[in-house]
Amino acid sequence: MTNKTNILIIVTSHAKMGGQDRQTGIWFEELTTPYYAFLDAGAAVAIASIAGGKVPVDPHSMEAKDRPTSVTRFLKDENAMRQIETSRNISELSVDEYDAVFLPGGHGVMWDMPENPLLSALLSKAWAQGKVLAAVCHGPAGLVGATDETGKPLVSGRKVAAFTNEEEEMAGLTKEVPFLLESRIRELGAKYESGLAFQPFAVRDGKLVTGQNPASSEKVAELVLEAVKTS
Repeated sequence: MTNKTNILIIVTSHAKMGGQDRQTGIWFEELTTPYYAFLDAGAAVAIASIAGGKVPVDPHSMEAKDRPTSVTRFLKDENAMRQIETSRNISELSVDEYDAVFLPGGHGVMWDMPENPLLSALLSKAWAQGKVLAAVCHGPAGLVGATDETGKPLVSGRKVAAFTNEEEEMAGLTKEVPFLLESRIRELGAKYESGLAFQPFAVRDGKLVTGQNPASSEKVAELVLEAVKTS
């Protein structure tokens, strides 16, 4: 990149699966893989969260047998870890200084991102300013309250990928989540697209980039960088 690109990553602050004792939060790979894809491409990356402070990480995403190299790299990166130990609250943010906003997933987002007035306003403003918006896995739940310049749901009429109903069922969590993300995205009028369960799949519709599951994180990051470059 010839000019410095500024990318804002917004993550969940919700640590429990609904009212249960089961821990959730962000799915770490969905943060760490794009984080380093952006950083290694020369972008400046900032991390914020819905409530600020320490970001909850889903413990299942930290299991050694499935841990991507980006997770290990992040855990050893003092600056990166500082950002999730003391993350900024989205109420303190202005999107004016950023070229793209990215929403990683993890089941936590299903509770504190959908129709969150602060987040919806921030994303709607970013879209109106011509910023790139991106999300992966459950991250598109953060887009459901955002609107485009006409006041319609941002995802309406646009190609969107997100965690599928099939994948939610395979995870055994269809009864735990407040709604099924694929179903909600479709209800909002999106041109929903998906690939095979738990295989990489991402789509770009202009300045909107979305991915289906954790395995799609790298592809989403690539499409974000492409969208920023061509916007």
